[in-house]
Order: sequence, then structure tokens, then C-alpha cells
Amino acid sequence: MKVFKFGGASVKSTEAVRNVANILRQQNHDKVMVIVSAMDKTTFALEDLLSAYESNSPKLEEKYNNIYDFHWSIINELDLVSNKQAVYRLKSEFDKLKSLINPNNIADSDFYATVVGFGEIFSTLIIYYYLKKVGFNCQWENAGDYIITDEKYCEGNVDWELSMQNIIRQLEPQFQQCDIIVSQGFISKTRLGKNSTLGKEGSDYSASIFAFGLNADELTIWKDVPGLLNADPKYFKDTQMLTRISYRETIELAYYGASIIHPKTIQPLQNKNIPLFIKSFKKPEDEGSIVHSKTYADFLIPSYIFKKEQVLLSVSARDFSFIAEKNISYILTLMSDYGLKFNLMQNSAISFSICMDHKGKLMMDFISELQKSFNVKYNEQMELITIRHYNQKIIDDLIGNRVVFLEQKNRTTVQLLVR
Repeated sequence: MKVFKFGGASVKSTEAVRNVANILRQQNHDKVMVIVSAMDKTTFALEDLLSAYESNSPKLEEKYNNIYDFHWSIINELDLVSNKQAVYRLKSEFDKLKSLINPNNIADSDFYATVVGFGEIFSTLIIYYYLKKVGFNCQWENAGDYIITDEKYCEGNVDWELSMQNIIRQLEPQFQQCDIIVSQGFISKTRLGKNSTLGKEGSDYSASIFAFGLNADELTIWKDVPGLLNADPKYFKDTQMLTRISYRETIELAYYGASIIHPKTIQPLQNKNIPLFIKSFKKPEDEGSIVHSKTYADFLIPSYIFKKEQVLLSVSARDFSFIAEKNISYILTLMSDYGLKFNLMQNSAISFSICMDHKGKLMMDFISELQKSFNVKYNEQMELITIRHYNQKIIDDLIGNRVVFLEQKNRTTVQLLVR
């Protein structure tokens, strides 16, 4: 049993969908659970559609039509229009979306999750009907029937007991009748049957949940890069591939902001020692990277993580008193209430510094609330650089003459907030 996860870039066009079929043909009739993200930038397009609905924008219909036309062009090019069942099902899903964004419709509590989840529904239906068309013995399943969360609709916490019961008792037996099951990343349902999601970029996490429940031999995430790189090639020209890396090291990289793996993906795999392969859908024959339990290669290559658009907040008491535990607890609780997360924090006797992603109005509202009780200064347009397995030469070469506003080190990691 294998689990394959295909991201948005790997299913963004007609050729990409055909490539998914080519990769699956190479599996020698292994049972495969296929988890698919929304095509290309569809999730962002659906969020834009939501914004147009909420603001009663005159461009609402145009934005819907752009999403419809993009998918329907792929449907036509794959010649799925000759399949009446496929056309009926896909049109039915598009009609559901259109009725949801009708200005006269009153949004429910799960409205966001329902609307953005259509991206995965569209992509998996297209891939499912294409795989059937070219001869695969497969079936389509809704991930929300198996992955159950609490009522945090936008970033639900998984109910592991219920989810595992569903996967083991209902999903796994279906592989007796088919070789491939196609389902969605990202989407889920609450215990009461309302739509929810696992949060932004949550498709990797979906795949690891299914891999855990199905006792998969391996999970492969198909990307547009050759494997797990030691830095984002957009910011770092001399990248190296990490061909072997441990679960522990991958969790650390994900925690510090490495974008290639969703931070929650690793724990379910580690708990059952399921290896994770990261491979290129452009060159599926290449070895790629493997994440496993062995740690011997973790220290061989330094890794670099760059986070742009950072804000540094410095919080101090108005009476020049200590920033004690009670103050810090209040600040972090308030931060959580606003749905914000810190990337770095540091305190001295009279001040507490926080580095976070710039979140626009939400962040400014948080600062305004803090200013009711504290003196608050902040710096924008910052960059947070994290280096795993550093030495001083690496730091000096990377920083150059830039000003370092905040620095934090431990034995394996240095974080530098610079402008």
C-alpha cells in the first residue's frame, strides 16, 4: 500500500493530469491512495471569490466564471465531455458553488471551508474521471467522510479516534475492489458533519493521516523540485538536495518555516516509521529525498530558511517595571486570541520582543490592543533568517553588512532578524 500526494503545481494543466496517470502506471499494480490538492492557484481564486461575495463586488460573477473556465478548459482537453456522468457530476458541483455565492444566500459557520474546499473537489473529480477513461480501476472518495475534526472550521484539530475508525473500517476494505482511490487533501468535516479544513497547505497532512490509518508502506509527495532542498531557490542560488534526512530534522525545518513540508505531516509517519519520499513529478524516475528515522546525514549540509515580510514588536511596561511571567502570559494569550503566531521571541528585564509575519489589519489591531497596557514599538520590512548547522563563516558570508536587530542561537540553530 502506497500513498501519493500531488500538489497544485503537479495537476495544474492537461499535461500535468496526464503525467499523474503516467506516474501511476509505473506502480506495478500496487494499491495506491492518491491525495490531490486544488489545481494550480485555485484555492487563492476561491478566497478571492469569497472576498467578492462578502463585499458584494460587481466582479463576483466574473471571478466565478474564471474558475469555471479554467477547469472546463482542462475537462475539454482531456475529452471528458464525452462522459455524460463526468459532465453531470462536475456541472453539479459548479452549480453548488454558484448557488453558495449568490448574494441572497446567508453564509453559514462553515462557509469558508465549504467554498474553498471546492478546489479539491473539482481537481479530484477531473483526475478520477480521467484515470477511469484511460483504464485504471479506481474510485473517488470524499476525504471529509474519513478525516474528522473539531469545530475549528478553518484549521480543524483532527479527531484521531473517529478518523482512524473511518479509515480502517470503511476506507481500507474498498481496496479489495479497486487499485486506486482518489481523494482530497486539505478538506475534512466536523463531528457534526459540517465542512472544515486542516488549514493552509494542509494537503501534506491529509496524506500522512491516510498513510497512518492505512498502514502504508510509504508516502510520496510529488513536487516541482527534485527533492528536499537546503534552501528555497527563490532566495538562495547554490541550493543542495538533502537526499537523506531524519524525521526529527524535517520537523525542525518545518517548524522554522521551510515551505516544502506542512509542519504536522511528520508526526503520524514517525509514529509508524513510514518513510516519506519527496520526488519531482517532472522526473519521477529520479531518486529524490527520503525522510526516515536515521539521523546520520542531518549534520552534513547546512539548511537555510528565509522568511520575508516580518515585523519586530518590542513591548515594555509603562512604569519601567520588569516584564515578568504574568505580562508575557497576557501578551501570548492575546496573540493567540488574534490568531497570530510568533516566529521568534526574546525578553530582557524591561522589554519583550516578538518577531511575526506581517498580517495587515489583524496585526495592527493586536498592536492597538497591546498599547492599552504597554509601550509598543515595531519595525516592519524585516527578514528572518534561520540557519541549521551553522558556523561563524556561514553567518558572516550570509549577513554581510546588513544590520542584525535580533539574534538567537542554540547548538544547532541560529536565527537572525535583519533588514
